[in-house]
Amino acid sequence: MKKLILLVLISNVIFAQNTFEFLRLDTSPRAAALAGSFVSNNDDPNVIFYNPAGIAQLEKKPASFSFLKHLLDINSVSLAYSQLFEGIGRFGAGIQYINYGSFTEANEFGEKTGKFGAGEFALTIGYSNELGNNFYYGVNTKFIYSSIADRYSTGIGFDLGLQYTIPGSKWNFGLSILNAGTQIKYFYSTREELPLDIRIGVSKTLEHLPFTFYVSLNKLNEEKDRFKQFTVGGEFRLSKVLRLRFGYDNEKRRELKIGTTAGIAGFSIGVGFVVKEYHIDYAYSSMGFIGALHRIGVTTSF
Repeated sequence: MKKLILLVLISNVIFAQNTFEFLRLDTSPRAAALAGSFVSNNDDPNVIFYNPAGIAQLEKKPASFSFLKHLLDINSVSLAYSQLFEGIGRFGAGIQYINYGSFTEANEFGEKTGKFGAGEFALTIGYSNELGNNFYYGVNTKFIYSSIADRYSTGIGFDLGLQYTIPGSKWNFGLSILNAGTQIKYFYSTREELPLDIRIGVSKTLEHLPFTFYVSLNKLNEEKDRFKQFTVGGEFRLSKVLRLRFGYDNEKRRELKIGTTAGIAGFSIGVGFVVKEYHIDYAYSSMGFIGALHRIGVTTSF
């Protein structure tokens, strides 16, 4: 299996149309439990990774740490923070890091010559403010770094976002353009595209039930299967301290199908606990017969 992961990494660098694909990865357990349907969220600092306009309505100085246990020994962490500057607007910062583990290096004759590693990193700085009554905008700038053995690549990316809220009926609407930008230093001699992603999403908190549903249309910039790459999620507030979440990713379910069955690929569940000022979240995301991803995170405000 590890050889397969290595082949995927190398083929992604050499042959893929896009680079820095790790930017698509859900790191926050709350967002992952909702299958990434987070473009219309406005109460979680991790929204900076989905729509920079979403940080405008955050309160105090929220901070979040998330850990992702991927397949094999692949691990990822993320940090998110936001702060309001009076008279200027709200700023946010985010860090995404993934380590693919250690691999055996060999020459063309199959002789082992040592070990090498692979990892990727992105630093995001965001800004958001009010554009009009209940209408918000946001922009991110991100520096991206990726390395495999002695090869590395860097890039600069930008996110743009809009959100509109209807407080009375608790509707939220979001639009984001993620990962626009360019590769600065190439792995080899060919420039690769960043994983551009245009998303439109909506969320609604029900009036007579402690439930919020989320819907997101993703990759609207891609002509193939446009409007078929969608995610949905739901969050129940069972009490002041307990949250239950679920999600469904149509694209993952389609891509992870083996033969005529996909198991529970594309489905995710999660739970959240509120302990004093701390929100502790866990998410389980199925990849079908391949395995599953586990995420845990803590969010608080200062």
